Amino acid sequence: MRKKRSSQISIFDMFSEHEIGKELKAMSARLDQNRVILNWVAKDLCLPDTTDTGRQGLSAESVLRCVLLKQYRQLSYKELAFYLSDSASFQAFARLPAHVFPKKSALQQTISRLQDSTWERINKRLLRQARQEKVEWGNKVRIDSTVTESMIHAPTDSSLLGDCMRVMGRLLIQRQEMAGAPAIAFHNHQRLAKKRVRAIVYTRGEEKKVKLYEDLLSVTQKTLGYLEQAQCVPLAIPTLEWEGWNAGVNHYKALIKRIIDQTQRRVLAGEQVPAEEKLFSIFETHTDIIVKGARDIQYGHKLNLSTGTSGLILDVVIEPGNPADADRLMPMIKRHIKQYGDAPRQLAVDGGYASQANLDAARASGIEDVAFHKKRGLTIEAMVKSTWVYRQLRNFRAGVEAGISCLKRAYGLSRCTWKGLGHFNAYVWSSVVSHNLALLARLTSA
Repeated sequence: MRKKRSSQISIFDMFSEHEIGKELKAMSARLDQNRVILNWVAKDLCLPDTTDTGRQGLSAESVLRCVLLKQYRQLSYKELAFYLSDSASFQAFARLPAHVFPKKSALQQTISRLQDSTWERINKRLLRQARQEKVEWGNKVRIDSTVTESMIHAPTDSSLLGDCMRVMGRLLIQRQEMAGAPAIAFHNHQRLAKKRVRAIVYTRGEEKKVKLYEDLLSVTQKTLGYLEQAQCVPLAIPTLEWEGWNAGVNHYKALIKRIIDQTQRRVLAGEQVPAEEKLFSIFETHTDIIVKGARDIQYGHKLNLSTGTSGLILDVVIEPGNPADADRLMPMIKRHIKQYGDAPRQLAVDGGYASQANLDAARASGIEDVAFHKKRGLTIEAMVKSTWVYRQLRNFRAGVEAGISCLKRAYGLSRCTWKGLGHFNAYVWSSVVSHNLALLARLTSA
């Protein structure tokens, strides 16, 4: 049975006198005041088929504190494993038993089990405590949106087909080397595909590119045919290795067919494929295309965030697709009302959220002053009590840009390094919790 808490040992008091060590000590004390969250973490860590035998592994408390360290200092799993074995302050914060230093694989396996819903619940707990300590009341709120990118390269039709060829080549080689598997005949076209991908990048002229795409599509379809033929020749006695390989083939086969289809439609037929029908990666299939104004195109997910006067992140929503900001204002306000019990007294938001309908709905929900950064045809008198109030709220709204910048630079929200949509959501929320925990330590110790 995995423990919830680590046993008390003297190493807990060995925090460095450096400012980072002092901050970690304050963050640790804050976590000790909220031990109920260990129940939520332990629930995620306990697998349904786990027995009481064998090694216990890291306690729920240590796992939670390790992931907070990782996001707080923006470390890789390899770096986290090193610092946990090298730094007394890290060991003290992580509540590691004496002479126990987890490896990066153990850290990754346990940290990846924590769900985004658990992180959101932890954040709400911290915000409830902040309100009790009169650090953040939630009555003056600013909202803005940003983008967190997925761990993919900027996709093109040729690069996606190149990814498909690499995956199929790997699967065919695995099938060939599988113990007891009948021999299969296939040609490895990966080298040819790589040449075509590079040629498409450097070739000028649509007609020449179309010819190269036809060749690339041809070898991709041939290789897909080899893969389907290999599936039709199963092992005499199916093994776990075969079952895993077959499941992988079925997973990637559907995605590869989508890539072939969208390339044929866009390149050969000249069709404008809608963004919601496109696949931007066969590895991170959840990725959306986000275009904000005239800025560069980004691939990941759009986030809507709300912050208060303290700078704490009050809420974050990972949006599916690329919804307009104006459509997401009232859902964010309703989430705030559900969390705090009533609407904020004042609200400051970016001009992208501005509309007469949103102003009327926000006022109807109980908000007294609503300041849009860009008026979009609205008058100051319709939004707030006076020009002075509008100017104050407009200046207050600018602070959310600094908060977003801090999250991206110091807490990794510019790019998610975890795989899968569930882990993407958990990554975002764990970064938010790390940010709020560190900021609470600074605000209450100042």
